[in-house]
Amino acid sequence: MDFPVYIHIGSFKIHPHPLFETLAYFIGFRVYLHTRSKDRLPLDKALWVIVGAIIGAALGSKILYWLEDPLHTLAHLGDIPFLMAGKTIVGGLLGGLIGVELTKKLIGWTRSTGDDFVLPLIVGMCIGRVGCFLTGLSDRTHGVETTWFTGVDFGDGVLRHPSQLYEIAFLILLGIVIGLIRRKGAMPWEGFLFQLFMLGYLSFRLLIDFLKPTPHPYWIFNNVQIACILGIIYYVLLIRKLRRKAHAHSPVPLL
Repeated sequence: MDFPVYIHIGSFKIHPHPLFETLAYFIGFRVYLHTRSKDRLPLDKALWVIVGAIIGAALGSKILYWLEDPLHTLAHLGDIPFLMAGKTIVGGLLGGLIGVELTKKLIGWTRSTGDDFVLPLIVGMCIGRVGCFLTGLSDRTHGVETTWFTGVDFGDGVLRHPSQLYEIAFLILLGIVIGLIRRKGAMPWEGFLFQLFMLGYLSFRLLIDFLKPTPHPYWIFNNVQIACILGIIYYVLLIRKLRRKAHAHSPVPLL
């Protein structure tokens, strides 16, 4: 297989990354509109929440990308193409979370909205990672060299971990687990499914990024792993707090 794997539609040849990224946003949004709990959040407020999520995700993904190699970023502060080039899913998730919470405060909404985002996020992220895989080395989401049977030659004769495919497999498994919990109605409070998703995905990224050839300027960690550690601490503390409230039969309003 030659990378990037261009998609041919008639006489058009389309690069896989922008194609699958666009599909991820479009299909993820359609899934959200179709599966969201209509009685939980009115459509007008839901659209404002989505706007907040998009803006927060865009800012978060860029800021975390700039922290991948801080010295390199400082040396290229005037390089607009460099500053606009990269982004990270973890930064997008955490930035989107902040954007949603700020938007909810602005519109005066206190109930949790996170559970409705779980399935759209899983679907969108899986589609987006297909584009990352088909792009090959230039996407910089591949893993380090490996002798595992899963190794993929992205075009330079070196077998590397296809970390994009690992992530897709993990997201599918996580989605199945969350789907089973939802079907059984085993959610102890609103927002539980989203918290479970975030805790699971951040834990996965913390581990899988040890297999990526990115700079690790923060002791043994890279920028994404530091963000994951902070996110994991936040959600562990939040879940402990909400468990105590649930046991005390108190209302639990937050994401």
